[in-house]
Amino acid sequence: MTVLIGQLFTGVSIGAVLLLIALGLALTFGQMGVINMAHGEFIMAGAYTTYVLQQVVTVAGWSLLVALPVAFLVAGTMGVLLEILLIRRLYARPLDTLLVTWGVSLILQQLARDVFGSPNVQTRAPELLTGNIALPGGITVANNRLFILALAGGAVVALTVALRVTPLGRRIRAVVQNRDLAAVSGIATARVDRMTFFIGSGLAGIAGVALTLLGPIGPTMGTNLIIDAFLVVVVGGIGQLKGTVIVAFGLGVLQATGEYLTTLSVAKVMVFVAIVAFLQWRPQGMFTLRTRSLA
Repeated sequence: MTVLIGQLFTGVSIGAVLLLIALGLALTFGQMGVINMAHGEFIMAGAYTTYVLQQVVTVAGWSLLVALPVAFLVAGTMGVLLEILLIRRLYARPLDTLLVTWGVSLILQQLARDVFGSPNVQTRAPELLTGNIALPGGITVANNRLFILALAGGAVVALTVALRVTPLGRRIRAVVQNRDLAAVSGIATARVDRMTFFIGSGLAGIAGVALTLLGPIGPTMGTNLIIDAFLVVVVGGIGQLKGTVIVAFGLGVLQATGEYLTTLSVAKVMVFVAIVAFLQWRPQGMFTLRTRSLA
């Protein structure tokens, strides 16, 4: 039972990381249908924002708190610029969007190498997040994993409230369900697109801040994460936030179980096989988006 509970929490902690990575993509890809291969570089931007702020704010705890909103703004601004300069002209051409954003991701990686250098850099974690919490039964829980779990939960709640309660959220849902009808109803769809991209990219920046607690920061860190993020969003269902949450934690538990029983590489293979089998059975994902059509 102790091993089972320990592996369950390991899976939940992996799922929290997957959720943070995929949450912004659930908006830009799930809600808008934009295949943004530069999403991983927005995560990288959030991580490097934390690194830069630690050079200014030397107290690790304060620098982490400051980095969360600053990284959201930095990555969100990068997303808005990408939407205005490139993606706006490619909404009806998803494959062109994929190629263009992949090129942007390569440019951003090289820019990071030019500014920060090719070697990975490390940030200091606050002392409060460096230890473990001992639970009954000999189970230990890492403080940084608990923080990431709380951060992911807070991000999901905030995004859910924003989409369901605020006027912006209602406009986003209207554009997703039927863009043409929303436009003739007086909704400025271009402005909604910009704000959606800002929020989705900003969430990627927050994910980058969280990832600094787990390992080093490098120019290619986003490349290693983008595929997992897309898989979570696709399996959960395009445009379905609840599907993203369920699948992120489900894949996290599956990977943790596979790692315990076999090795990391075999666990990755198990996850991919499970995803392929699920999509063969249900290609639209776990949940589907109900839309209103004029046709």
